[in-house]
Amino acid sequence: MFDVNVLILNQDYQPLNVVDVRKSLMLLFLDKAELIHDYPDRSIRTVMSDYQYPSVIRLKKYARVPFRFIVLSRKNVLKRDGNKCQYCGSTRDLTIDHIIPRSRGGDDSWENLVTACNRCNNKKGNRTPREAQMPLLSKPYRPSHIVFLRDYGGRIEDSWKPYLYM
Repeated sequence: MFDVNVLILNQDYQPLNVVDVRKSLMLLFLDKAELIHDYPDRSIRTVMSDYQYPSVIRLKKYARVPFRFIVLSRKNVLKRDGNKCQYCGSTRDLTIDHIIPRSRGGDDSWENLVTACNRCNNKKGNRTPREAQMPLLSKPYRPSHIVFLRDYGGRIEDSWKPYLYM
């Protein structure tokens, strides 16, 4: 029944988050949000009435959000790289590789971490991609909050597209 996600917009229509239907209904029933788009073919029925199934809701009060950034984690690096080795394109036995090895001063940052399969990671070893003659398929970058919601948040509903700049 509650198998879809709902896009939450701030009062100024900026995307904030994607939540499950239960959380969005709680915000609607507590009068903290308003329904912007619904799923026309779905409804939630109670003993007394029917409610529209939300797709996009907007908060009634502006939520001050400090600088939104995506947490650097193994899971998020894998998502950013599409669960593919950035050296050969493989999708098996994936690990995280430091482009500039830690022993050479490489840090844990979005720009220095990529997804690599075990084979490529071992082949590259303690060298840079140039030294190992293993060019990257794409340049690593720090994803923005909106890009992360849009590109890696799972299934994007048509009603979300205007708010995610698509």
